[in-house]
Amino acid sequence: MNVHAAALAKAYPSDEATSAFAGDVIGDLARHPKRLSPKYFYDATGSELFEQITVLPEYYPTRTELGILRDRSGEIAAIIPEGAALVEFGAGATTKVRLLLEHCDFAAYVPVDISGDFLKAQADGLRKDFPGLGIYPVAADFTTPFALPEAVAAMPKVGFFPGSTLGNFEPNEAAAFLRSARKILGHGAQMIIGVDLEKDERVLYDAYNDAAGVTARFNMNVLVRINRELGGNFDLSGFTHRSIYNRDRHRIEMHLISRKAQTVRILGNTFAFRPGESIHTENSYKYSLERFTALARNAGWTVRESWTDANTMFSVHALVAD
Repeated sequence: MNVHAAALAKAYPSDEATSAFAGDVIGDLARHPKRLSPKYFYDATGSELFEQITVLPEYYPTRTELGILRDRSGEIAAIIPEGAALVEFGAGATTKVRLLLEHCDFAAYVPVDISGDFLKAQADGLRKDFPGLGIYPVAADFTTPFALPEAVAAMPKVGFFPGSTLGNFEPNEAAAFLRSARKILGHGAQMIIGVDLEKDERVLYDAYNDAAGVTARFNMNVLVRINRELGGNFDLSGFTHRSIYNRDRHRIEMHLISRKAQTVRILGNTFAFRPGESIHTENSYKYSLERFTALARNAGWTVRESWTDANTMFSVHALVAD
């Protein structure tokens, strides 16, 4: 699950956003197998549900990554060049970046996100707490090329990509993102990145099938949104949440499963569902340390340091651009 995608829903005027939403939904439901993009999880309700997920007892990634960043803050600070600019790809909640800013001597912070309003609010809050820090927000899609502000051009660059968001990309997309980030940050730049690790399948299952049903509501909310914003007629009682671990592809898959034969109408389009048919809504890839190292190397990065928690549930890596 990707906290950074929450800003996508706020990024455009409502007519443009609705048009893009409609086009993606109609195109993806016409595919075989059917799917929906996870970026559409994050309307106001979806964002609130995701915040609830991050503090669930079963959902280990957020608290485990925070623990690594906190426990290893001295080691991370030791490898940060003096006077560096911290560039965060997909600036979400500021909890994690504040840990870096508190323990490392950065000259500037460049949060990058597609939502300008979201960025401004985050930047204003950080300026109050870090008055000596130059903060230069960039409103851009961080998965595509963008220009860094002139104010940080001469500074050493350190990328920051926490939250295991890399796992929401298909492996070829993950490699493309890492290559793009390397080009944006420049030769010799560094990157601090969070990566979720392979682990006991029961732990993974529980993390995405919590007892309180919050993840199920989060997944189902995309159908609520389609009904509300696009005039769809999904019968919510006719679908159920399912998350499984695909061992062969090293990923958690989230699906919405049709409980019955049914037909759904959206903007004049009709979509038939068989009993048991799936709408595939999200993947979350899990890496071994070795597979992530190979991914980074193939994208032009060398792993300088890797840190994990005591139970090897999650990892944080320091990369150096070749």
